[in-house]
Amino acid sequence: MHKHRRLVLATATAAAMTGGLLTFSSATATAADSVHHHEADFNNDGYGDAAFSAGNATVGGKKEAGQIVALYGSASGVKSTSRTTFSQNTTGVPGGAETGDHFGWISAYGDFDGDGYDDLAVSAAYEDVSGDTDGGTVIILWGSSTGLKGGTTLKDPAVSSHDRWGDTLAAGDFDGDGKEDLAVGTSSSTIYVFKKGITRSGGYGARYTVKPPIQSGGLTGPINLTAGDVNGDDITDLVVDGYETDSEYGWNTNYYVPGTAASGLDVSYAQEIKRGVITAIGDVNGDGYGDIVTGQSWDPSNDGSPSVPESSTGGKAHIVYGSESGPDTAVAVTQDTGNVPGGSERGDWFGSELSLGDINGDGYQDLAISAPGENLGGVVDTGAVTVLYGSASGLNTSSGSQYFAQSTAGVPGGDEKEDYFGAEVKLTDVTGDGKSDLLVGAQGENDFNGSLTYLPSGGTKITTTGSRALSTTSVGVSTDGYPVFGANAAN
Repeated sequence: MHKHRRLVLATATAAAMTGGLLTFSSATATAADSVHHHEADFNNDGYGDAAFSAGNATVGGKKEAGQIVALYGSASGVKSTSRTTFSQNTTGVPGGAETGDHFGWISAYGDFDGDGYDDLAVSAAYEDVSGDTDGGTVIILWGSSTGLKGGTTLKDPAVSSHDRWGDTLAAGDFDGDGKEDLAVGTSSSTIYVFKKGITRSGGYGARYTVKPPIQSGGLTGPINLTAGDVNGDDITDLVVDGYETDSEYGWNTNYYVPGTAASGLDVSYAQEIKRGVITAIGDVNGDGYGDIVTGQSWDPSNDGSPSVPESSTGGKAHIVYGSESGPDTAVAVTQDTGNVPGGSERGDWFGSELSLGDINGDGYQDLAISAPGENLGGVVDTGAVTVLYGSASGLNTSSGSQYFAQSTAGVPGGDEKEDYFGAEVKLTDVTGDGKSDLLVGAQGENDFNGSLTYLPSGGTKITTTGSRALSTTSVGVSTDGYPVFGANAAN
């Protein structure tokens, strides 16, 4: 996910200017089509799994080398005792831990070799490769009956034309051939798509590139890539977030790029949609088309400088409903909409993180949306998460919503300054009951060690019964420096 600089401290990761807002590059998405299902299942045991970054973790004395934690689901959800923690010092993982690589910050899951086990593509976008500073690397960790193990480097085919190989990742079946594809972004506007499978020796069936109309070079290139089937044809489409090339200020914006059976992603049909850094795709109203939900979390300017178009105090989310022809009508949700909990206040960052999943099994995707800058009871930037439920008429903002903070009864922990509860949210079924559970990252917990909170589905709503917190140390992440465990989830 993109993280405000105030949320992550000053680090050497992918800081980029978005209309006056410093952000950190990553991706989040939940979307289903015929191949890229909603839950990852690395060990194919029927329980959904998840992976969360500790991208600034110290490894072997190397600060900000980075780690990623794979959490395996069970009938009782995720727990710190059922996981694997990876770095580039882990046996079988290519390379070695180095200062400032940020391994694990970006990841995407999919069954890339078609063996029935989901794999995890992980990047270290700031790794120096053969003398190329910040050249970047992408490694695929392979699924198995015992979970993820071993890894293979997916080589950069055009080293000299960009930096930060793997700065963004997204998986899906972009050409509808029944095989998982992987889209890889860099500092360039050119996106590389690997299709027809990836082998454990690093080979692949084919490769092509697409180039949406966004800025290229330096700290630009795609900010986020989000995969999902918007037009209901069982072929994955892609939403690309990047910086405009045709405006005075170069604000960030989003482009919908449809997948096609003929050639895969087709940028000639790219369509500009609503702004916002974090995007999720899923069918909110049950009409068979994926809806695009995008968070535009920043405030309007209050110093006389230009504001990003459509900025809203406290932040907002746009819901762009899908149709047979792609993106269609759009509505906006803020904390002042209907009976949405809370109220819109500067610095709330409502819409900083989003995730879609079916919490109650009614066939409508529900939305978890965070406000990690929420102040509660005089506690600054403690953070909160709102859950809105889908229906035949779209997201229900008039009734049935839920609101969670660390001061909510049954939620582990308590409200503390700069916890940023909701710095990441992930709806996914980790108990195997067909209903999505909620995982919440609080990257500022304990001086930016970070933490993860598990809140299960109770069948009809998210519940605190059976909730638990996973700390940095409990999942094998070093507390040296500022690891920010829980800042990003695999998409």
